[in-house]
Amino acid sequence: MSSWINECLPEHLARDGCIKAVGQADVIRNEFSEATFERIIDCSGKCVLPGLVDAHTHPVWAGDRVHEFAMKLAGASYMEIHQAGGGIHFTVEHTRAASEAELLAGLQQRLGRMLRAGSTLVECKSGYGLDLHTELKMLRAIERARTSTDIGISSTYCGAHAVPRGKTAAEATDDIINNHLPKLKELKLSGEIQVNNIDVFCEKGVFDLESTRRILQAGKDIGLQINFHGDELHPMKSAELGAELGARAISHLEEVSDEGIVAMARAKCAAVLLPTTAYMLRLKQPQARKMLEEGVIVALGSDFNPNAYCFSMPMVMHLACVNMKMSMNEALAAATINAAYALGKSDTHGSLEVGKQGDLLIINSSRWEHLIYQFGGHEALINYVIVKGKVIYENERCEAMGSY
Repeated sequence: MSSWINECLPEHLARDGCIKAVGQADVIRNEFSEATFERIIDCSGKCVLPGLVDAHTHPVWAGDRVHEFAMKLAGASYMEIHQAGGGIHFTVEHTRAASEAELLAGLQQRLGRMLRAGSTLVECKSGYGLDLHTELKMLRAIERARTSTDIGISSTYCGAHAVPRGKTAAEATDDIINNHLPKLKELKLSGEIQVNNIDVFCEKGVFDLESTRRILQAGKDIGLQINFHGDELHPMKSAELGAELGARAISHLEEVSDEGIVAMARAKCAAVLLPTTAYMLRLKQPQARKMLEEGVIVALGSDFNPNAYCFSMPMVMHLACVNMKMSMNEALAAATINAAYALGKSDTHGSLEVGKQGDLLIINSSRWEHLIYQFGGHEALINYVIVKGKVIYENERCEAMGSY
């Protein structure tokens, strides 16, 4: 890797924010010997990495659920808390009561923390509204964040995150297909909001396989990528369904079947694994090794939400290595190029290649493995976060702090 990088090449070369050259420093210096630069960053003794990609987050909500952590520690399961009126339903109540401005402020603050931890592209879900009005309010907040923050966003409609109180799953399914998705299509066509993906929580006691199929197919019919929750708490044959429908990605997969793994590999459907969820809920770990051996494209996400409060993809990679037995190389690929693939963005994001978007990290270490090896502490390790060739975050404390 070159020991220097260009924050901003001359306007006629780099105004698109894309990478113009990757290689040895002397070769690049010769190639651009006549160019002038706004700034040159000396990366001697440091590492340059692709910006991290977080392939699964729920960052738009109101209402703190810190009290539920004590319940989980006392032995309450996710579904027990959910059925007692906590969990998603607690957050839905508070999110419905919040204004769009309040939701946007919270979202921007969380995205800023993700950016400082190295994420330059983040998938952002709705799903704490469960009615059309609130789901659209969340999607509008995501759209406003897309245009007002530097971090890249892949937007996901997740109106089938839970069955709303007072409705059956069948009624909720019909409402989504007959009311939510047509309105979403209208707003997409008018350019008011961009939505990239459709998500459903396919789970026992939530949306069964047939309801999930109907919603996902209806979303696909209006041009959304299928990227959904499956096989988390119970084996639901979600992986087989996703492969059949041409899903771009399926998340969780703690209870995936062997047949589902093979089907995903054949369909080139990415597995977005979430080690924070298994860790915090004390679930069985996803079978990352088996998936990799079978040829599944394995990606990682933080699953940031009120139930799994983690902003940091470096910590996610660490957990993936320790608890899911991934190598550091596999974890880095899963948090960059494979996560970009899961969002349909691997042609522009996830690796340092000429023509791709100039999203990079510069870390305060001569070995990139420190980004995973160190469990936490990225505030002393991530020196710069660069998006589209511009320094978005510069951590001046790194210069005065050792990386070890």
